[in-house]
Amino acid sequence: MWVKMLAYLIHLVFLTYTILLFVRIMGSWFPAFAHHKVMRFMAFYTDPYLNVFRKIIPPIGGTLDLSPLIAYFVLQFLEGILIYFVR
Repeated sequence: MWVKMLAYLIHLVFLTYTILLFVRIMGSWFPAFAHHKVMRFMAFYTDPYLNVFRKIIPPIGGTLDLSPLIAYFVLQFLEGILIYFVR
């Protein structure tokens, strides 16, 4: 019973962070919202994780940033690994 609850909790934490990443990425498309307190909140919690991938994969042509895509796949992979080990 506790294994299922722990797996669900892990899933919930990763889902929440994935949603934060998604909102951060969508918000970056609208520069007018960059200094809104919600976007600053998102950036505070997601940029350290995204910066890891930005160092590895620089933006293509200076504008196309693929780091959020890679960050998303790594996040999904880590979630799967954690849940596998919990079960």
